Amino acid sequence: MKFNALARWRRDTFRSLGVRNFRLFTIGQFISNTGSWMQSISIAYLVLTLSKSGSLLGLVTAAQFLPILLFGAQAGIIVDRRNRQHLIMVTQTLFMLVAFILFYLVAQHQINIPLVFIFSIILGLINAIDTPARQSFVQELVGHDNLQNAVTLNAASFNLARAIGPAVVGIAIASLGLSWGFLLNAISFLAILLALVMMKSSQFFVQGTVLREPGQIRAGLRYVRKRPILLSTLIAIMIAGIFAYNFPVTIPLLAESTFHGHAQLLGDFMSLFGVGAIFGSIVAASLRRPAGPRLMTAISVGFALLMVLVALAPSIWLAGLALMGLGALSISFNALTNATLQMNSRFEMRGRVMALYTLGFLGSTPIGAPTIGFLSQDFSPRWAFIAGALSLLVAAILFFRLKGTKEPLQTPSD
Repeated sequence: MKFNALARWRRDTFRSLGVRNFRLFTIGQFISNTGSWMQSISIAYLVLTLSKSGSLLGLVTAAQFLPILLFGAQAGIIVDRRNRQHLIMVTQTLFMLVAFILFYLVAQHQINIPLVFIFSIILGLINAIDTPARQSFVQELVGHDNLQNAVTLNAASFNLARAIGPAVVGIAIASLGLSWGFLLNAISFLAILLALVMMKSSQFFVQGTVLREPGQIRAGLRYVRKRPILLSTLIAIMIAGIFAYNFPVTIPLLAESTFHGHAQLLGDFMSLFGVGAIFGSIVAASLRRPAGPRLMTAISVGFALLMVLVALAPSIWLAGLALMGLGALSISFNALTNATLQMNSRFEMRGRVMALYTLGFLGSTPIGAPTIGFLSQDFSPRWAFIAGALSLLVAAILFFRLKGTKEPLQTPSD
């Protein structure tokens, strides 16, 4: 009996991986994301090494997401009008070229803070298109029925990379030098490019693009405004994005400023966060029903409580345990809001809806990262986690107010 229940859980939890194209995509993204986390940690450690400034780290982080804030809505139109498979191949190739250039500059000791800012903006420009393209590509791979499962498994892959990448790069920085994080990232992009080439377009569930027409950005905004489940979810994501999801700033500062650690402690903290996120995303993937307002309210409240626990942790080991729990609920919040938006938006609007998601989740970073960086610098990284907790309570209220809506809406045909 227990064996049958375990087999059913495993079948339900990992059902999307039975789709060949999605399986290729997941493997390729896992390898690429592992490298991307290596580069993210390398950039944070590089900035702190060059400047010793938490405020400057916040500004560099903001620079990576400023293009999303400025051009996020326009990026959604590009995604809706183009073949997503081909578009992702272009963006991933550009990411790889930037990583190789950064490797060379760091290895030759020709890197400085102004150059870090310039390359952060370039990465942000590429990411403004790449993120909504990858997010909206998932349904083409698995179809509507498996969408929430695929999104959460995608998140599990991302967070397995978050657990492995920082740990590996911490060792690489300590033993081989800072430039190796950028080189390993550059090489990792070959995996996702190979996966995209190997896919069979005849097995895509949804195909097609949107024709060029005037007023398409305004049409996307009107579409979201008329649907409370989309509008409230996007507002919740934006508030959380500004104050809570600044972990590339808050966790390095927690490791270095609060607990006086170095690259290895930063890698350990990020890995613990990633381990928790893997667990959270697998639990989310095992859900048989799409997430509704009640569940999202509970997740938001739990997320807030764990932010407070990290803020109050008196020791490294307790902070690490709290970061594991924080990783679990942060990825559940992220993955399930992502799935909610995709499942409640029409295919021809999905690129624009997911561009607004990217704008709220990542494009808010130019506002949030400097704010959190200055708060951490002038007071303490602990206060940054308290600010994040307050923002998540606001998100919980927004989801709670949706309890009267249908749970969940199916893909609209209107």
